Amino acid sequence: MKRSGLITTKIGMTRLYDDAGVAHAVTVLSVGDCAVIGNRTVEKNGYVANILGIREAKAKHIAKPQAVAAEKAGVKPYRKIVEFRCTDDCVIPVGTNMVASHFVTGQFVDVQATSKGKGFQGAMKRHNFGGKEATHGVLKAHRSLGGTGMREWPGRVLPGKKMSGQMGNETVTVQNLKVFGTDDVENLVFVEGAVPGANGTFVLITDAIKKEQKDLPVPTCEVKATAEEAQPEETKSESVAE
Repeated sequence: MKRSGLITTKIGMTRLYDDAGVAHAVTVLSVGDCAVIGNRTVEKNGYVANILGIREAKAKHIAKPQAVAAEKAGVKPYRKIVEFRCTDDCVIPVGTNMVASHFVTGQFVDVQATSKGKGFQGAMKRHNFGGKEATHGVLKAHRSLGGTGMREWPGRVLPGKKMSGQMGNETVTVQNLKVFGTDDVENLVFVEGAVPGANGTFVLITDAIKKEQKDLPVPTCEVKATAEEAQPEETKSESVAE
């Protein structure tokens, strides 16, 4: 069994307490208006997946192909769209609004996001180099990385050498983070530990691939109807007449 993941937005970090009064540093992730906008099937696409979107977008802010695809599917256009591979028993109907209870308190998840961009950085900051000595003949090169290659052979700098360059702004995955809890009212997921990216970054959450977990809602948590929605039509009409 492989369930679908969720697209969330990083709100920030805070501190929550467990029943024993122990403080835990958690990252707050908002599910928001994340919804299923399409499916992939073996017959048509060769694989099974759920297509999710988050943060409704204006028509002028999306490309025409995405607008046409959304109109054809009968769903709203979204700013962020992601496919999550799943098994046949975990296909979610189109139009389903995802909720934080898709994940269970105590389970482990993998999170993926784009890390903060640090710009062009030197080897000491980028790769934790120690730098050169403060004295003994070192002149204006205290933070340089030193030699980068060999002598006559191979006579070049090998690919992958740790050097200065662009730092951050790359896709980072953190595995086996524990779900501290969820908030169905505000549609929030609280994950223990740090999550890559700045506040406001889109974060993908999936069930931990390296953990065998049980008692997870398949294919997802059913959204409970409110008291007004659950009220029969006849009762509604009678109350309106009164």
